[in-house]
Amino acid sequence: MAGLVLWDIDHTLIDTRGVGRELSATAFLRSTGQPMRQQAKIDGITEQVIFRETARLHGMDTDHSDFERFARALTEAHLRQAAELRERGHALPGAAAALNALDAYGVRQTVVSGNVRPVSKIKLQVFGLDQHILWELGAYGEDSDTRAELVRLCLQRADTPAKDAVLIGDTPADIEGAQANNVRVIAVASGRSDEFTLRDAGAQAVLSDLRDTELLVKLVCGDNPH
Repeated sequence: MAGLVLWDIDHTLIDTRGVGRELSATAFLRSTGQPMRQQAKIDGITEQVIFRETARLHGMDTDHSDFERFARALTEAHLRQAAELRERGHALPGAAAALNALDAYGVRQTVVSGNVRPVSKIKLQVFGLDQHILWELGAYGEDSDTRAELVRLCLQRADTPAKDAVLIGDTPADIEGAQANNVRVIAVASGRSDEFTLRDAGAQAVLSDLRDTELLVKLVCGDNPH
């Protein structure tokens, strides 16, 4: 039985339906003074890398203080537009039931996300998915450039061996980060990667979505979770 679940957020638990990109553009303008004409690849990438590579697309070299300024602006944008995020985005089908069921079986749950921590919290709070998340155990976009390091940090913060953890995410990058730490993966094809791509990337189990709560609990906890 896995005693710790590491959740990805975007396209695993929620879909912002384009609001996230708009808020990134707002924060980019506020922090750099330039409009965001294009954005670097975002799937499975941490916020530090997205900001740095997006800035390079606009001819700018940045340092950590620039990223910190952007992260603050991004958090403020999410706070200001929380109502719009709630209206236009949505929790993915089965997400709330999955979180509730795993909590009922005593599984600790946290987040391994490319989002910075305050944005991670806002995104899940907006959709009522935050109550079972142990935020202090998680790892976030400000902690590292790589998913593998985020997973390692999370295991360290949770004082949990890899064999007792499972990561649930929607991208090959999630799978790669888990595999680098010998963590089991349940992939969900609710993002841009289809089931074949996720299996090919090495996920031990692939679900089309989170609707089958009983199956998800069985995959996390085993056949006899009690």
